[in-house]
Amino acid sequence: MGFFSKIKQGLTKTKDSLSNGITSIVNSFTKIDEEFFEELEEILVMSDIGVETSEFICGELRKKVKENGVTDPTEIKKLLNKTISEMMGETKPLVLDTKPSMILVIGVNGVGKTTSIGKLSAILKSQGKKVVLGAADTFRAAAIEQLSEWANRAGVDLVKSVDGTDPASVVYDTIASAKAKNADVIICDTAGRLHNKKNLMEELAKINRVINRELPESSIETLLVLDASTGQNAVNQAKEFMNVTNITGIILTKLDGTAKGGIIISIQKQLGIPVKFVGVGEGIEDLLPFDAEEFADGIIDTEN
Repeated sequence: MGFFSKIKQGLTKTKDSLSNGITSIVNSFTKIDEEFFEELEEILVMSDIGVETSEFICGELRKKVKENGVTDPTEIKKLLNKTISEMMGETKPLVLDTKPSMILVIGVNGVGKTTSIGKLSAILKSQGKKVVLGAADTFRAAAIEQLSEWANRAGVDLVKSVDGTDPASVVYDTIASAKAKNADVIICDTAGRLHNKKNLMEELAKINRVINRELPESSIETLLVLDASTGQNAVNQAKEFMNVTNITGIILTKLDGTAKGGIIISIQKQLGIPVKFVGVGEGIEDLLPFDAEEFADGIIDTEN
């Protein structure tokens, strides 16, 4: 299955919810008026795009309708597709310009953080990069074993310690090992206890100090993993993490199992953080680079 097919399939539930709702509105109106926009905004909000973002989208659509002299409601899907693509902006890939480069992966428990690390490792290895993983989530039961399993599946090295070890010390050991092995990329897992716990945030700050000290000239990506099925709660999680660390990108998981894929638009509009990968299945090959145009095509059926 090709990349676009996987994205499209992963967005099936979101597309069905959003496009069906829009089709219903389009078929109910003979002209584009304020009542039309009110119903459209309601459909967008119900698709977990969020109130603020839905209002913004409808505002942009009003401008396009006026500028282009559009009067036929059936044209609104194409305008909506274009608006969403423009909002998402250019796709931003990982920046891994140094050797080694660091990817720090953060997020609350249960969002698919460790699984995403395994899948990302496989992607980077397939590109010819030497990857070393660091099991710095030393508090969650079986976290180290789970990451070990993914490291084996991806065929990459893993640095680990025993449960309860200071996470920052594991990150330090992982960096030292990666330097010794002349690795291209380091990926470190982190603890994912509740985002409102002060000790977790202090822990992240300590890890960042180690990274900045040991890799002062390196490219550093901090990827926040969010579960698409949690909808607007994912935005709230992101805001909490943004308070304590510089997030460079989002990995949005479980996109295939939810109708709340519209949360990607809300994340981009409210937070300004690019979505870099999306998870569309359980397989090791089911983490895909995000593409804004293909996302818009995947959720808005402009043909029907």
